[in-house]
Amino acid sequence: MKDQMIALKKRIADSNNIVFLGGAGVSTESGIPDFRSAKGLYSSKGSRGFTPEEMLSYSFFRSYTGEFFSYYKSNLIYKDALPNKAHIALARLEKMGKLKAVITQNIDGLHQLAGSRNVLELHGSIHRNYCVSCGETYSLEHVLDAEGIPKCPKCGGVVRPDVVLYEEGLDMEVFDRAIDYISKSEILIIGGTSLNVYPAAGLVDYYRGDCLVLMNKTETSYDLKADFVLREPIGTVMEELTKEWKIMD
Repeated sequence: MKDQMIALKKRIADSNNIVFLGGAGVSTESGIPDFRSAKGLYSSKGSRGFTPEEMLSYSFFRSYTGEFFSYYKSNLIYKDALPNKAHIALARLEKMGKLKAVITQNIDGLHQLAGSRNVLELHGSIHRNYCVSCGETYSLEHVLDAEGIPKCPKCGGVVRPDVVLYEEGLDMEVFDRAIDYISKSEILIIGGTSLNVYPAAGLVDYYRGDCLVLMNKTETSYDLKADFVLREPIGTVMEELTKEWKIMD
């Protein structure tokens, strides 16, 4: 790891065009479980014979709205979670003018809480909610404070989270912006994702640079194409890579 870190530090020091693509593994060090590991969300059981994937689908939201919100609030919202070393290091790189964008599959908002400003949320955010009838927007607190199904005080419609459920497509405007950033980047750092979930995983194919960095505890299908592969915790690696700029925080 030492030789890789020295070489990667030099590349980062010399570049002002870095993009980060992250998955659930970025937030596990903040106490938010991932999805597909042995202790992840999908290893647990749903209710009434439904799988977690089914309970987080659009059809389940429409047919069993009350159960959807009960499961959603219990399993996807970690209100007290705080940014970890990885989030903070990425915000530091952006502040230094080195990191152009954070592209995340996470919905927790921890990148923004850490100070990152240009965050592209591929799967939406728990902090944005809207009425399905009139479009009025609401905070996370509105959903959490509701007893049962959150309703819109203005029209009585259901207030749903602005997150991408199974069976729903991504926001193509956000996706196209992600493609643009990745295709123009010098360094692409990928962290905390198995790169098995499409279409987000397909973003890697748009990278044209010569410094692909993979930070993940397990192997991915892109390991052999990467210039740097690091298995250590993302927070530890990112802090080490950016500690020279701590003094400027």
